[in-house]
Amino acid sequence: MHSDHPHRGIGFALAAALSFAGVGATVKIASGSLSNEMIVFLRNLFGLLALFPWLYHTGISTLATRRFTHHLVRTLFGLAAMYCFFYAIARLQLAEAVLFNFSAPLFIPIIALVWLGERVPRQLGAAIVAGFLGISLILKPGFGLFSDAAVIGLASGIFAAIAMVSIRRLSDTEPTSRIVFYFAMICTVVSAIPLIWGWQTPALGALAIMAVGGALATVGQLFLTHSYALAPAAQIGPYTYATVIFAAAIGWAIWGEVPDRFTILGAILVCIAGILALRLGQKRGEAKPITVHE
Repeated sequence: MHSDHPHRGIGFALAAALSFAGVGATVKIASGSLSNEMIVFLRNLFGLLALFPWLYHTGISTLATRRFTHHLVRTLFGLAAMYCFFYAIARLQLAEAVLFNFSAPLFIPIIALVWLGERVPRQLGAAIVAGFLGISLILKPGFGLFSDAAVIGLASGIFAAIAMVSIRRLSDTEPTSRIVFYFAMICTVVSAIPLIWGWQTPALGALAIMAVGGALATVGQLFLTHSYALAPAAQIGPYTYATVIFAAAIGWAIWGEVPDRFTILGAILVCIAGILALRLGQKRGEAKPITVHE
């Protein structure tokens, strides 16, 4: 159930979008001195630490679950999305990497068709085709600009879509807050494993940057969760795409990144198609989208 405060809900959704764009900026800055493995681990560690005040307020009794295996499967796909997303951020323009990650809603109906046997409505199919056209414009394979980083960035959207579909199997018994906690906890533990052979001692500045990134990720997810409590998901979902606009502004302000006309056109198509996919999916009762920024 949600209360009817759409303007407040939209405000929190935009604040979440700005927070997630900030996470991308901290990752891009830290990538100049840290490996992808270190960045993923530190983002998860600080994100988990940022949850502790919330845990103190709500109590640990709210975390009891009988579906740990489902949380584990959902988290592993989300973590794979994060590794791909952060790799792309380090090598692409910030807005491009975010766009690939936000292509996830376009893949959800296809994954749901294969995994859950759900039929894809005609209107949703049209949105998916438009979205894939936008992705092709951003990838620009016919212009010799096709890059490994772009493919891996697109993979982040695919993995995120699988994670979102798996949330449907959790959301019937698990509240969003519990899903967020187990995501943060399992991600921190699993992302520590590669550090056994790939540990880097981070400089104090890089550590501080990732502390900000982890805190922003947690705050953004809590803002997004609260926004869905204030207004219907179909109203809130489209505003999450403001992350792309904020990321483009940050990329221009810090790194002087200016997208070409093909990327701009592709971005418009991907955002419109993604918003339509979200709205149509939420009207059909799908789970609220939870991003890999959790």
